[in-house]
Amino acid sequence: MLKGIDAKLSAHLVYLMMQMGHGDEIAIVDANFPAHSTALETVSGELVDLPAMDAPTLIEAMISHFPLDEFYDFAAWRMEIDGAPTEMGEVHSQVFTLLEKAKPEGAKLGSLERQTFYQQAKNCFAVVRLGEMRPFGCFILRKGVIF
Repeated sequence: MLKGIDAKLSAHLVYLMMQMGHGDEIAIVDANFPAHSTALETVSGELVDLPAMDAPTLIEAMISHFPLDEFYDFAAWRMEIDGAPTEMGEVHSQVFTLLEKAKPEGAKLGSLERQTFYQQAKNCFAVVRLGEMRPFGCFILRKGVIF
């Protein structure tokens, strides 16, 4: 155990977060996402499985240690709901409320159509699969810098 590290963050996830640099992205995906095959195509090739965790709980724990980016177009994205791209599901609202509080001033939060999200996830540093069962409960966070 380490002091100051949220116990909800596994050692594997903390290790990957530490390896990431500015501009690297990490996909946080729901239980139905093709996580293993997607993770094989990521920069690290790593999949972190946290089946007892939901998206808001994990992301809240992550952003206490993980700086969000302010230099690119978006600091984070959510997966859009098929056929309703502007609609926010409960999981989206919960996570975006957390991200709004944590993001740097001027940073934006966005959304990606489901197939575009799948492609973007393959370009991420790693994939974290949760037990999140709410539909479209998938997110990508872009790492920022600490000054």
